[in-house]
Amino acid sequence: MKILILGGTTEASALAGALAEREVPALFSYAGRVATPKPQPLPTRVGGFGGVAGLADFLTEHGITHLVDATHPFAERMSQNAVAAAHHAGIRLIALARPPWTPTTGDRWTRVAGIEAAVAALAGPPERILLAIGRQHLAAFAAQPRHHYLLRLVDAPEAPPPLPQHRVVLDRGPFTLAGDLALLREHGIQRIVCKNAGGAGAIAKLSAARELGLPVVMIERPALPSQHEVHSVEAVLAWLAHESAPEPDPEPAPKADRGV
Repeated sequence: MKILILGGTTEASALAGALAEREVPALFSYAGRVATPKPQPLPTRVGGFGGVAGLADFLTEHGITHLVDATHPFAERMSQNAVAAAHHAGIRLIALARPPWTPTTGDRWTRVAGIEAAVAALAGPPERILLAIGRQHLAAFAAQPRHHYLLRLVDAPEAPPPLPQHRVVLDRGPFTLAGDLALLREHGIQRIVCKNAGGAGAIAKLSAARELGLPVVMIERPALPSQHEVHSVEAVLAWLAHESAPEPDPEPAPKADRGV
């Protein structure tokens, strides 16, 4: 057995630690979107594979027997490539995914289907907005230039975002309720825009918004290809244990009763 983890999430790191502790042969892959990714206790690679064909070749060349898709819930293209590449390479695939967040009493969510819908939801008078969506889609919000945007990013953007009024805060989760309450109050935030990433590491902003009565524009997850999905490291380990268990010997066929 040799496992490739497509990582970048807290859950992927937890799985890497569990496999390293058990001395299971495994590799860890980062997409390369963060300048200083978290060190892992497994051999690690950074960067893309070159599409489905490149990933399938990598799986074959490195003798990968099991693929774990533990990428971000919004890494739609990577998850699609993982399903196709696993099929081409003839190996088993499992997805380690966070359950999405769901609204609770006191939440003021506007649920939208994508970035364009999130931008459209900001029509109205100027506001101070926490834009907690990463750096890939910041330029889209230039279509709503009257707002002041607070951008919380892991790494500083290579070029200034095309937002007339913005401020960048560099920080890496997990975040705390006290910290996010302080952030929202300090910057006078009136609305939050975020992706439904799920998990515990970034949920504090939603608890803070609930406590302060702030509206949230929640970008829902894209539709991903059908695959075997679990929600915990323990479930992945159980799947791997089942996969590696030898098949029982077939029971011998009963002898025919020939009579006397």
